[in-house]
Amino acid sequence: MDDTKARSVGDFGKLQGLMDAVPERRPAPVESWHPPYCGDIGLKIRRDGSWLYRDSPIGRPALVKLFAGVLRKDTDGRTYLVTPTEKVDVEVEDAPFLAVDMVVEGGDRQQQLVFRTNVDDVVDCGAEHPLRFAEQQPGGGLKPYVLVRGRLEALLTRALVHDLVALAVEHSAGHRRIPGVWSGGVFFPLQPAEGLSAP
Repeated sequence: MDDTKARSVGDFGKLQGLMDAVPERRPAPVESWHPPYCGDIGLKIRRDGSWLYRDSPIGRPALVKLFAGVLRKDTDGRTYLVTPTEKVDVEVEDAPFLAVDMVVEGGDRQQQLVFRTNVDDVVDCGAEHPLRFAEQQPGGGLKPYVLVRGRLEALLTRALVHDLVALAVEHSAGHRRIPGVWSGGVFFPLQPAEGLSAP
């Protein structure tokens, strides 16, 4: 067996080892785990939410959900797949998750936005799970993200962005009136800034 094949088999073994180490339930208590750092084995999440292992798509949704349940973004800004025994790099092109569905409950200041991600996390947007808007480059425009857990966010799909903009109302902030959306008692301005809490 040549070196390339040997490395390929070894890498698959590494991925299989991670699969075996991931607890069945999710999301796991990754913030309380402090395993040793074990390097980069070629995991990547593309901006469309698809996962790659050594540039090959991971086509099994159950496996993607399993790995998504043990993701963690640390204070160094890097994202890792964490098990009780090891921690490996995950390259993330944009956000680790996509918000693919939105349910609107109530209205006005009592409005509640509920998002579902591409890995079936359900998030009640509000103080604990805020919306954040970033300026899209190039070309301008806003990219909204919702905090899912820890420091991990979901990028809203283009269809949800249109739905979100349709819900926008104006709210007074000092001497200005700012467009934004209410959810969970919090007003989130449609601008690249921190959300303003309701008075």
